[in-house]
Amino acid sequence: MNLGLNLSFAVKRWLDPVRLADMIKNDFNVEHVQFTWDLIDPWWPTELRDQLAIQYKEAFENVGVKIDATFGGLASYTYAHLLAPSKEQRECAFMFFQRAIDLTVKMGAKVMGTPVGGMSYEDAKDPVKRKERYQDMLQYIRKLASYGRENGLEEIHIEATPLITEFPHSPEVSVKMMEDLKDTDIPVKLLIDWGHALYEPLLKEEADIDLWFQKCAPYIGSIHLQQTDGKWDRHWDFTHEDGIVTPKKIKEATSLAGLDDRIQYLEVVTIFEDDDDRVYENMKKTMDYLHRELGC
Repeated sequence: MNLGLNLSFAVKRWLDPVRLADMIKNDFNVEHVQFTWDLIDPWWPTELRDQLAIQYKEAFENVGVKIDATFGGLASYTYAHLLAPSKEQRECAFMFFQRAIDLTVKMGAKVMGTPVGGMSYEDAKDPVKRKERYQDMLQYIRKLASYGRENGLEEIHIEATPLITEFPHSPEVSVKMMEDLKDTDIPVKLLIDWGHALYEPLLKEEADIDLWFQKCAPYIGSIHLQQTDGKWDRHWDFTHEDGIVTPKKIKEATSLAGLDDRIQYLEVVTIFEDDDDRVYENMKKTMDYLHRELGC
């Protein structure tokens, strides 16, 4: 299997591209990363944003680390985006994702990944509005795929999330969404997160990674790896002893579903108050552990 790293752990901590690239390559022994928009906001003024993007691109290239993709982080996830109740908000989200595609291409990455957004309480409870929001979202993604093709993007990866107010949130809904988007100008695929797939309060008996992987395998473009307890979306590193994700299960589930060639990006999200040195130490222990136990 392929082990990569989402740069979420670095947010508000390691902001020098050269220092971060060196850490990724030489301390964590990683060659594939997924860049987070929490480090560069797609909305930032184009000229300055692109200068920063090139700094990261060159720093990572210089040490032999590939930025495969960019991905929406914590800041982007707070917004309703393509499932917002108002047309104005959805149009803003469309422009935001266009700019995210521009950022992705500027960094030399081929894939843009993101959740699509979240519905309001009222829309989520109303079957008619829920269907409308879903259909509107599909249309926006089709337009984003066309924009991506015109500008050099190769794929869009949509993350399945652990919320009933979002699409997709279950194996069945994930497959339907991919089938509804099968004729886009560039491929739209799924990003499956271990912690989301194992979230028991929402999924009940479907909180089963084998179920997710086997049902969704043809549509999965990438995977987020995290340690979790199945009670909340933890995004823990692998120093937590009460987690339920084991190297044995990672290898078995990945192999059984024929997903060994997909990159699994470790996505660790820490509390901002945590000590920087402690975060680094736990990341180092985690990466050493995963490399050793997963054999990659």
